[in-house]
Amino acid sequence: MNGAFLPQYRDSTAGKKAVGALAGGFMIEVENLSRRFGSKRAVDDISFSVAKGEVLGFLGPNGAGKSTTMRMITGYIVPTSGQVRVCGFNIADKPLEVKRRIGYLPESAPSWPDMSVLAFLQFAAQVRGLQGEAAREALRRVVSQCHLEAVLGQSIDTLSKGFRQRTCLAQALIHDPEVLILDEPTDGLDPNQKHEMRALIRDMARTRAVLFSTHILEEVEEVCTRAIVIDRGRIVADGTPASLKARVPSGRLDDFFRSVTRSDLESGAGHPSATDTSAASQPQERVAS
Repeated sequence: MNGAFLPQYRDSTAGKKAVGALAGGFMIEVENLSRRFGSKRAVDDISFSVAKGEVLGFLGPNGAGKSTTMRMITGYIVPTSGQVRVCGFNIADKPLEVKRRIGYLPESAPSWPDMSVLAFLQFAAQVRGLQGEAAREALRRVVSQCHLEAVLGQSIDTLSKGFRQRTCLAQALIHDPEVLILDEPTDGLDPNQKHEMRALIRDMARTRAVLFSTHILEEVEEVCTRAIVIDRGRIVADGTPASLKARVPSGRLDDFFRSVTRSDLESGAGHPSATDTSAASQPQERVAS
């Protein structure tokens, strides 16, 4: 766990809500965001927004730019160009204000394996600036939300993958953030664990804006109110799961996904437009990486 994602948290809840309201209802605003790594453009001029109560699925093949985008939103890496606002604050101008309002679950859920679940969550609360009764109440809340009562005394390295994911989600929720950024939160979980994690995400979204990345299509249909498909760093589709499925004759999300994305075996083809329904109307036999 990188301490950069646990800055001191000192703003009142009233102050947080007032700032969020200034953003016109959007808790996350991304405008013309790009990121280059040398000659490679990992993220290429993308724009989107996420409102409170919305669960936005960030869908794409491996290497499409999902994690890079999330790392720019959280302030982990700096964009090459474009801007990000969270709850009305620009990440370039007010990075700590943004991080105070974000709960971040990175890919692979990093943690300290030799710590107990309780010690890890106490540490997260302390670094977030929570003390005394406020810290105890936060611990009670996240333990209940993430159903961690049975494993509080266990060291993290003895937990199942599902409980490790829940523990790391709990640290992301410890300061009751308005925005949740979840990078492939169900990766590696068994079917029962995936079902439980998806239920948690739906519950968390009632009072927050949630952005989570996945390449599991069934998650989009089960959890998301809206989905963005990104391929080779560009947004190629944006809509509700139902509207995306309606753009292919089969009515299947996997067919739509294959029609607007390319596998690593393909090269030279241009990016389909996010508003180009002709590309989506004829599914092609392509395998997403």
